[in-house]
Amino acid sequence: MAIYLPESTQTSVDTLTPRQIVAELDKYVIGQHAAKRAVAIALRNRMRRQKLTPDLAEEVAPKNILMIGPTGVGKTEVARRLARLAQSPFIKVEASKFTEVGYVGRDVESMVRDLVELGVDMVRGERLEEVHAKAGQNAEDRLLDILLPPPSRPAGMDADGAPGDQQHQTRERLREQLRSGRLDARTVEIDAREKSFPSFEIIAGSSVEEVDVNLKDMLPGLFQGKTKKRRVKVPEALEYLTQEEEQKLIDMDSVARTAVNRVEQAGIIFIDEIDKIAGREGSQGPDVSREGVQRDILPIVEGTTVNTKHGMVRTDHILFIAAGAFHVSKPSDLIPELQGRFPIRVELEALGKDEFVRILTEPRGALVKQYTALMETEGIALTFTPDAIERIADFATRVNERTENIGARRLHTVMEKLLDEVSFEGPDLADKVVTIDAAYVTRMLADIVKNDDLSRYIL
Repeated sequence: MAIYLPESTQTSVDTLTPRQIVAELDKYVIGQHAAKRAVAIALRNRMRRQKLTPDLAEEVAPKNILMIGPTGVGKTEVARRLARLAQSPFIKVEASKFTEVGYVGRDVESMVRDLVELGVDMVRGERLEEVHAKAGQNAEDRLLDILLPPPSRPAGMDADGAPGDQQHQTRERLREQLRSGRLDARTVEIDAREKSFPSFEIIAGSSVEEVDVNLKDMLPGLFQGKTKKRRVKVPEALEYLTQEEEQKLIDMDSVARTAVNRVEQAGIIFIDEIDKIAGREGSQGPDVSREGVQRDILPIVEGTTVNTKHGMVRTDHILFIAAGAFHVSKPSDLIPELQGRFPIRVELEALGKDEFVRILTEPRGALVKQYTALMETEGIALTFTPDAIERIADFATRVNERTENIGARRLHTVMEKLLDEVSFEGPDLADKVVTIDAAYVTRMLADIVKNDDLSRYIL
């Protein structure tokens, strides 16, 4: 689904300076200043480009970014938060899921098609908000027509006669009752359109996604949804009629055009695990097709035109952010042409104990805040002492050092194990005040952390 900014920023997106963009990202992602700086400059350059003359703006290519760093250090989160901040259509794809043309699997153009679908959802949502009031008014009038059918006027009676005035007064009284909720218990009969007809895709050409022909579009008369009478409560009827009116008021052709333009000018595609396709020719096994996937991704990143069911989409100005751990391979193992399309390289630092302490407490959705809020729903006042947070961070760091280093994701497993008792017994606790201190953390985790074999399986 489309990504929206959950809360408004202090300034409009167009006027955010790179320093302000970094400050916004700091609210959600700890550390990684170099990566934040790089994406802030890329976003600001995109805003600058929109102020250029059309002929010069066409020449300015986006400065794609390659993030290098181990798992769990914030690569994806930086890109995702940037997209929310910019109100841009954003999609995350795994490079390892794509295959070379001619092999079974997803073709690389599907990432652009998916991005366009997100863009359409985003624009449609905005249009729904614009027409919601008008649709609500129309739906209310339709519902009143059902509750109080207009009388058939006898021949010769003037439209402005007394019976018409009385009908109008009755209708307005009904409207007041409807708005105040006094009619909620009543049942009405509405014509509901059945949605039981599926979409069909004709499998021809190089892939199903490429063709994507919808039989309902080809034969609209044959696949018109049937309507049937349904008896529903007044609130449900009003909601259904409002949705119907919204669909009537929205021009989907205009939505598609706007979405395609937004994707072309402001879309962001995050390609994760790009190091997994950095194999070279000459080795046995799947490496042979890895370079093929790189060659297929290259034109998308360079700039090409992709056919989607909402129209042709140019990828020249979509911002691509690629990321990978590059434990086994190196960025230089990518084909030279693809390397050249990611001019900005940033290395993300591995996270240690100090960063874990900050991750647990500082961000807006910090783990400690999440678990405290979850327990509040059970009436439990859960508090963490500073020494407990230090101990949690210390245990997470030690497990990362002894086993696989999965970065901040280790905190999730440690916190789940730590709060296992409280989460399970919470509803039955007599004492609803629970304090997590260093001694509690040690009691719950020390034995597991000491046993390397056990910590591998549990943490």
